[in-house]
Amino acid sequence: MKRIFFPVCFVTALTLSNDCYSQGFLKKMKDKVNKTVDKALGNEVEKKTGIPTDQGTNNSSSSSSSGKPSNKGGGGLSNTEPPDVKAQMAEAETAHGAKNYSDARYSLQQALMGVEIQLGRQILKSLPATIVALPADTLQDKVMSTQWGWSNLNIQRVYKNGADKQLTVSIGNAGIYSGLANMYFANATMMEANGEKQNFKQVRVKGNKAIIQYEDSKGYTLIVPIGQTSMIVWECINFANEQEVMTAANSFDIDGIKKMLGEQ
Repeated sequence: MKRIFFPVCFVTALTLSNDCYSQGFLKKMKDKVNKTVDKALGNEVEKKTGIPTDQGTNNSSSSSSSGKPSNKGGGGLSNTEPPDVKAQMAEAETAHGAKNYSDARYSLQQALMGVEIQLGRQILKSLPATIVALPADTLQDKVMSTQWGWSNLNIQRVYKNGADKQLTVSIGNAGIYSGLANMYFANATMMEANGEKQNFKQVRVKGNKAIIQYEDSKGYTLIVPIGQTSMIVWECINFANEQEVMTAANSFDIDGIKKMLGEQ
């Protein structure tokens, strides 16, 4: 009597084929059962609540079925003029005389905010029109005052060419960089002792202590503290080297800016 031997690989392939078929069949059955259950539950909820369950629809169709229209445009908001300092001072005096101290305080805050905006505009006018062949984009000039007090004033100007080279200078309170500056000047000796290549170091700009930082993703960042909370920050994208950054920074009248801010 002859014995027939099947190769091991053939048996294995047959087993795997059967397993795959079984798994595919079970998955189809499971999906079908889930759809049936979901539909039944949805119908039951709709009967009890009267709210359509929108089975099989996406978010956009369900939002449109709610009857709420989607916004397709509008005029936006108009620019608000800075507070009138004299008018706000007069309102503060009137409110104070009436012992309405809350309104008096608010009017004084508005008056100080108006002064900050005027100061910011004055500083912007004093900035160079061109830096290292980059013209100022005055349409991007910003003066921001979030509350009364110099610690909330920020002035910004952008210099750029038609390509991808850009310098952004920010003057005032730059909270994102103040912690870095304080940490560095407090621990400069320890950080410079590291033998590895530094991504930031201490420098001087027109006699003022500063730190310069470089990151491949951001380019150069140069920070000059000019008071307890104020600083000048230059963010330089696609500058050739550190020397070009320093040349750009030295084109600014730092002492004049400090004087206008009352830091000197």
